[in-house]
Amino acid sequence: QKVQVLPQTVLYIADAETFSGHEEGHEQKKARKRNSKETAVALEKLLPKRCQVLGLVTPGVVVTPMGSSSNQPQEIEEGEAGFALLFPKIDGVKIHTFHFSKDLKNRVFDESKFAEAGLKNNPDLRVVLLFGYNSWKSGATRFLHQIVNPLNEKSIILAGGQVESFTSLTSENNNAQPGDACGVVGLAFSGPQIQSATVLLDQDVADERTAEAAMQRLKAANIPEHNTIGFMFACVGRGYRHYKTKRNMEADAFRKFFPNVPLFGFFGHGEIGCDRIVTGNFVLRECNDIKDDLLHGYTTVMTLIHLGSTK
Repeated sequence: QKVQVLPQTVLYIADAETFSGHEEGHEQKKARKRNSKETAVALEKLLPKRCQVLGLVTPGVVVTPMGSSSNQPQEIEEGEAGFALLFPKIDGVKIHTFHFSKDLKNRVFDESKFAEAGLKNNPDLRVVLLFGYNSWKSGATRFLHQIVNPLNEKSIILAGGQVESFTSLTSENNNAQPGDACGVVGLAFSGPQIQSATVLLDQDVADERTAEAAMQRLKAANIPEHNTIGFMFACVGRGYRHYKTKRNMEADAFRKFFPNVPLFGFFGHGEIGCDRIVTGNFVLRECNDIKDDLLHGYTTVMTLIHLGSTK
């Protein structure tokens, strides 16, 4: 008997070549440049209408083919590649999309928008994945700080990075498209059963030994590995260039310590995250006493999200 599970939330990530590649015209055999909006609309037509969709375009992707533990995670830094994560309704877990765009009229961000997005006054909030877009625009970094700093709380894991653009953001309240503005989009995971941990691989992590040492720290968080997803958000300056032509170093190190956890993510233009381990009682254990610095360059952020026990 076939069982079909409808997705409620979809996160898809593809590299820029996939979204702006060439395709043959219908009447002439001439190739024409694809429009990223066209590709996004075609993808969304495959999904239920009430599904929340967040689509990102990045310089490269990290993917475990078919999300299967029998497949090795791959760092794909060149060529066309992409993936989609389809989240069904999960008992005790709420996943929602959000979008904050920079208001050219106001320099100060209205923090009441956090509550509207479920990012404040939400005791079940556990993980926030944040993605900045159009980071080259004037004021983009300052705006990202305005979003990240108020969320830098002891009980919340923050992770993500700077992407090239976002192509889809459909939810009940927001169908806005970015245009030339800069801003932040993301996914928030709420639910008392969610557990998470994250580690930062800084510039000193430059060989197999130090990469595996970082994975050991993540392993020491004792996050259950069933019903768990791994995310890797790396700088475009890392990968095989950073590891002196050795490819797939960080994904292989992750696989060694988490052979049954699928890994997804991207190569981007800046990373969001730090070393954070949330213990069983959701008290954050930090590596130091000072306020965490969450914005980085030439680093990799590795994150585990456990969505609770499957019955």
